[in-house]
Amino acid sequence: QVQLVESGGGLVQAGGSLRLSCAASGRTFSSYAMGWFRQAPGKERAFVAAISWNGGATYYADSVKGRFTISRDNARNALYLQMNSLKPEDTAVYFCAVNMGGTYYSKGAYDYWGQGTQVTVSS
Repeated sequence: QVQLVESGGGLVQAGGSLRLSCAASGRTFSSYAMGWFRQAPGKERAFVAAISWNGGATYYADSVKGRFTISRDNARNALYLQMNSLKPEDTAVYFCAVNMGGTYYSKGAYDYWGQGTQVTVSS
């Protein structure tokens, strides 16, 4: 059974940092791109960042570019998102997902999803 479990969310003040982790089990995803999405209350799930299968290429939404860094450890079947200089508008549930093939910023291209971890940034 494939499972993606996010962790590392929490409450942080504006300007602070958090590091999200995503642990994959049930199969290895080292051959696939992975990504992070987020969903704020009343809004659509939105692309945050993606990384190629070997970490050689990364992609970011304009809203997080320069503040967030995506990385992965294929030996641990894990995905990470380092979030710095957090803003209240970053408040959302953050999801990790596996892209089995498709446009990196399109949620329709992702086949496996975690349950999400809440990130709340206070002003």
